[in-house]
Amino acid sequence: MPRSREIHLVVRPHGMPQPTDFALVEVDVPEAADGEVLIRNAFMSVDPYMRGRMNDAKSYVPPFQLGEVLTGGAVGQVVTSRNDRFEEGAWVVHNLGWRELALSDGAGLLPFDAAAGPVSTGLGVLGMPGLTAYVGLLDVGRAEAGETVYVSGAAGAVGSAVGQIAKLKGCRVIGSAGSAEKVAWLKELGFDEAFDYHEVPAGDALSEGIDVYFDNVGGSTLEAALAALRVRGRVVACGAISQYNATELPAGPRNLFLAVTKRLRIEGFIVSDHFDRMPGFLGEVAPWVRDGSVRYRETVVEGIENAPAAFIGLLGGENIGKMLVKVGPEP
Repeated sequence: MPRSREIHLVVRPHGMPQPTDFALVEVDVPEAADGEVLIRNAFMSVDPYMRGRMNDAKSYVPPFQLGEVLTGGAVGQVVTSRNDRFEEGAWVVHNLGWRELALSDGAGLLPFDAAAGPVSTGLGVLGMPGLTAYVGLLDVGRAEAGETVYVSGAAGAVGSAVGQIAKLKGCRVIGSAGSAEKVAWLKELGFDEAFDYHEVPAGDALSEGIDVYFDNVGGSTLEAALAALRVRGRVVACGAISQYNATELPAGPRNLFLAVTKRLRIEGFIVSDHFDRMPGFLGEVAPWVRDGSVRYRETVVEGIENAPAAFIGLLGGENIGKMLVKVGPEP
């Protein structure tokens, strides 16, 4: 019976998660039964939404359970298959991450063509973050050529894709990030303007007005964007990472009444509601990635034992692009 290491949640975090909230556990993994496949993961994903699942609170997905393995996006290779739909050696994307080996009945497994590019992109620019950017900008935000799009958290996996897709669609793009290095990266990507929110107040940077705000941050940045939005502007409510570790409810935004006077549309969305858009997304964005029109970066942490540190680092803004944990061999 093969052995696998995995990460369990042992304490529900209060505020910023701590390393002691997690445990590295070694387990026996049963052999694949009829209809099952055994997957050896190459990369697993850590994502901001996982912080909410660590709270014992009702949401759009159930909370993680104490003493059980955490789950999330991962990409791996089928090493044993007793399922006719998956050949041994095939690469798949799945949601059984935070472990080295995953046993699956095949439900929720998505094939990934390793010839199309690095398998890690199945968790980033050609995976859930890329789809989030595409659907949020075009379906929810309805961005059009000639409009100005502002993206917060713009150096992350979602934000950097939003900005580049918006440019390819003919928009003017402004991005904010939390360091000079990240701002330099945004300028490399072709953002028309980029600023460090530690150095420049968002209200000053947006003084000329915007049409679409892709919100990854919430809080005071959302308040500044509401003030900057033009009449009939749109807010794409994707995330609010500035509040994920808050121990008290935020006070604002204080200017929400602008949604009435400016006739704004504020719409939240969950990417899992839009997986039907994956073929269209891949059909348009994958060629852009191949020809370099859409670029990406990855921050890779080695070893399953360092997954909690990678997650904590993500919440602290230590990544540029997609934050990944390398847990096994890649092609």
